[in-house]
Amino acid sequence: MDKDAIADLLEQKNKPLFKWLENQSNDKWETGPDGKWTTGQQILHLLQSIKPLNNALSLPKFVLRYKFGKTNRAVRDYQTVVKRYQERLLDIKKGRVSPFSNNMKVPSIKEKQYLINRLQVESKKLQYKTKKLSDKNLDEGVLPHPLMGKMPVREIIMWTAYHTEHHTKQLIENY
Repeated sequence: MDKDAIADLLEQKNKPLFKWLENQSNDKWETGPDGKWTTGQQILHLLQSIKPLNNALSLPKFVLRYKFGKTNRAVRDYQTVVKRYQERLLDIKKGRVSPFSNNMKVPSIKEKQYLINRLQVESKKLQYKTKKLSDKNLDEGVLPHPLMGKMPVREIIMWTAYHTEHHTKQLIENY
């Protein structure tokens, strides 16, 4: 998938989330279904996932290469990345939240608009950065993922698109 298509995919996966959020009442922000994250926790989690990626992509490429190395394999396609992530989720807790996000704080209603705005900004930033990165940096650079291990930058950006879709589906199904 080329970088313009990935940026478009990010936008395509974000639209349903933000549209869904516009139509939700405030009472669901702090209270979730039994044993599930609240809407606020879902949004905070997505923000906590995308912000470090944007920060890493802002660093000089030699810093990333020094810290994480470069890929030793071909880049996987979107469907393969999605499939591997779904398998890892099942391996962790049979589809429950990963242990990397346990004890997630419940954001207050006062934080709602700020967190949604921040997620929108970070999402747009990632789209912009994706288009600006060279194919070499997208394919050879790697970043660590807490569940998937080291991934080429192109894959981790595609994963980010799916991750948004995954949490949007959870919100729709649980509310």
